[in-house]
Amino acid sequence: MESPLPKAPQKRQVTAIIILILLILWEVGSTTIKYSVLEERESGSFVTNLAKDLGLGLGELAVRGARILSKGNQQYLQLEQKSGNLLLKEKLDREELCGDTDPCVLHFQVLLKSPVQFIQGELQLQDVNDHAPEFLENEILLKISESSHPGTAFPLKIAQDLDVGSNTVQNYTISTNSHFHLFTRNHSDGRRYPELVLDKALDREEQSELRLTLTALDGGSPPRTGTSQVLILILDINDNAPEFAQLLYEVQMPENSPIGSLVITVTARDLDAGTHGELSYSFFQSSNQVIQAFEINSVTGEIRLKKMLDFEEIQSYRMEIEASDGGGLSGKCSIAVEVMDVNDNTPELTMSVFTSDIPENTPDTVVAIFGISDPDSGENGKTKCSIQDHLPFLLKLTVENFYTLVTEGALDRESQAEYNITITVTD
Repeated sequence: MESPLPKAPQKRQVTAIIILILLILWEVGSTTIKYSVLEERESGSFVTNLAKDLGLGLGELAVRGARILSKGNQQYLQLEQKSGNLLLKEKLDREELCGDTDPCVLHFQVLLKSPVQFIQGELQLQDVNDHAPEFLENEILLKISESSHPGTAFPLKIAQDLDVGSNTVQNYTISTNSHFHLFTRNHSDGRRYPELVLDKALDREEQSELRLTLTALDGGSPPRTGTSQVLILILDINDNAPEFAQLLYEVQMPENSPIGSLVITVTARDLDAGTHGELSYSFFQSSNQVIQAFEINSVTGEIRLKKMLDFEEIQSYRMEIEASDGGGLSGKCSIAVEVMDVNDNTPELTMSVFTSDIPENTPDTVVAIFGISDPDSGENGKTKCSIQDHLPFLLKLTVENFYTLVTEGALDRESQAEYNITITVTD
């Protein structure tokens, strides 16, 4: 996109007017400074003494015009130039900033303007156990045939926990009863799944239903808990469970697909007749993200979009579908949805350093330092930057889309006292 700049007042110096973006650098150190803090610390909390870490004397940060820069102008840190202390600018919520991504790393840059030096920095937010496990449903309905054999396992729905690591769900328990015990299974994705295991044969004529309490515990000290009621209906014999043709379906959806778009239609078959062969489709063990983005037709098995997808927010979804027959048996399959990126974001520009007044007869003078970025991925996220031809200025690419604008040679105010420069950034 092109952004022409307004003219600046004339002075006895050459004036360059520019519209630009993001972060910068002139010289880059090979090391990255890394820090770690707990989330939810109060604004103004001490992180480190940056001057000491950089080997600078007291007050040297102020002399060199030190600044803290973050992508997208989101400032999480503030610098006291006189003391050299690096402080939290605001209280940081790890779940809000990173979701379930672990580790949660916030990138920032230290800019020393005189002479120009650019230092990469990382701030890792450590999780605190500030969320309790939570089941999406207050009651889990489980239909079990009275012909089920001891040792049969019945998967239960999991609890969600916004914390990560040891602070997320670690174990499940079930209330004391004479028919079942609970087994917690470790899944390949790192989550833990509860399974109800039958210890003693059921007799519907003796007892037609059971009500148990399922408890999820996280790894905090003391642990936080969440509960859901498990209602077990004991059914007469139903010989065949529904079966899907595939255990895993893989689908690709462009992120600009309209609401209501068909994602996939799943179909299971059941050899039983009557109500035992009538199937109903539903989500099983699906996250809040899946439930918010997709809906399923319980009769046809059609899965459609409930909201627009955003590749920059979520690149893929995984959901489990359950087909239940009228006799209480069910079959399951998984669906992996890959969100395809489209070029729906324009390049972004942010100026960091800009000098509008340039002395004449001073070649190789830095006029501006800026960065460009594009939230899209792949070719859609690659950017290039240019200025008009036949101007006595040069754009120099440093690293990672960081540019400096410098004078190409000595300028002569008597020949031309003012320049208007247009920066063009395209993806």
